[in-house]
Amino acid sequence: MKEYSAGGVVYRNLQGRIEILLINDRFGKTTLPKGHLEDGETEKQAALREVQEETGIEAEIVGDPLGIISFQFDVPGKGTVTKEVTYYLMKAVSGEPKAQIEEIREAFWYPLDHVMQIHAERGYDNNNVILERAVKRLKGDA
Repeated sequence: MKEYSAGGVVYRNLQGRIEILLINDRFGKTTLPKGHLEDGETEKQAALREVQEETGIEAEIVGDPLGIISFQFDVPGKGTVTKEVTYYLMKAVSGEPKAQIEEIREAFWYPLDHVMQIHAERGYDNNNVILERAVKRLKGDA
């Protein structure tokens, strides 16, 4: 069984300092907002909707997708599910972080220069490449 999701690496520029929006999921891991595609929805539409639903932040997509990650997990009664998640770089437009407590525990801004460190300590390894690409774009290296 295959599922498709989309999400975003959301950033803001606060007084000359770039920050990235991270979430703590229900498993206690630090990660990026994402969620499933609804019927008739594009990946971009799903990514924007999920970011807003999970975090309270309205954002806009900047540029091409950052990439796709894939992982597997087991669901009782369904078997192994392969999930593909397409991530986009997004600029925050409005709102303050407010966690959708049914889905996540916390949403918070984290300084760009330290985002890879906190992710290495508390995140999912498969998101490393997505965050690395986002950091490079935001620092103007890509």
